[in-house]
Amino acid sequence: MRIGDLAERTGVSRRLLRYYEEQGMLTPSRAFNGYREYEDSHVDIVVQIKGLLDAGLPTRIIQQLLPCLDKQQTIYATDVTPEMIATLQREQARLSERIECLTRNRDAMADYLDTVLSVRSANTETTATS
Repeated sequence: MRIGDLAERTGVSRRLLRYYEEQGMLTPSRAFNGYREYEDSHVDIVVQIKGLLDAGLPTRIIQQLLPCLDKQQTIYATDVTPEMIATLQREQARLSERIECLTRNRDAMADYLDTVLSVRSANTETTATS
């Protein structure tokens, strides 16, 4: 598929897809005419990149994490520095905190929705019996 198709399927602009490529996070093949050629698997990669960026991870960390997201691929960690390990540990802790916060918010919203629906149901029953 071409870059426009990938952009449409993922909701990511062409410009941003080119940026992902510049950062080494996305590697399309090239057609004989130089056009980028994307596979269906690139859709999943772009969605993963988008999710990690939305979670606040920097592109340099995402570039390191992408091979881990595909369990079929062997991960080579020959250039891992103590600073990178510390950064990954900080990001993991930050993501865990964010997940906990999102979970609390989801649970609070579910409780609120249950209450609203109960009140609405009770009001509907009262109106129907009147």
